[in-house]
Amino acid sequence: MTAAQADLQAEFLELPGDVRIDRPEVSDGAALWRLAKDSEALDLNSSYSYLLWCRDFAGTSAVARTGDGRPVGFVTAYLRPDRPRTLLVWQVAVDAAHRGHGLAARMLDALMARVRSEHGVTGMETTITPGNTASERLFTSFATRHGARLERDVLFEARQFPDGPHDPEVLYRIGLPAATTAATA
Repeated sequence: MTAAQADLQAEFLELPGDVRIDRPEVSDGAALWRLAKDSEALDLNSSYSYLLWCRDFAGTSAVARTGDGRPVGFVTAYLRPDRPRTLLVWQVAVDAAHRGHGLAARMLDALMARVRSEHGVTGMETTITPGNTASERLFTSFATRHGARLERDVLFEARQFPDGPHDPEVLYRIGLPAATTAATA
């Protein structure tokens, strides 16, 4: 990790108030499910899947929690099996009371700093439905902050979804600068 990355990680790990960012635990699964449900924007997965996520993908995910341990935000992600240096971000959610303070960006930056250091990650992917302005801004600003290139392509067309009307899913592919990733690989 470069000095600049360490500074960025420290800045985003030391949040105002009593909020801190760390790895999720199985005991966080129910709270993550509720945060996703309350977001009214995310595709809600089964509660079982959030429990599994906290068990099997804790190393590539992040949770923001208050001083008393209550989760108020999360990022779920995994390393792509066929591209293990690419982090696929599955969902990002922040409790309504904690929105508007940059918590989603801070979780994303802290998570990326951790997985770059631990796994040599060189890129990030996510999918966003057209019109999801908050997610578009989150990932576009991430790329800008990190001096990364950003490519967008439709990954799944609306007609490919078997369960009724669904917007297309646009793949955001963020490639981190080589000079930065070489120091962490």
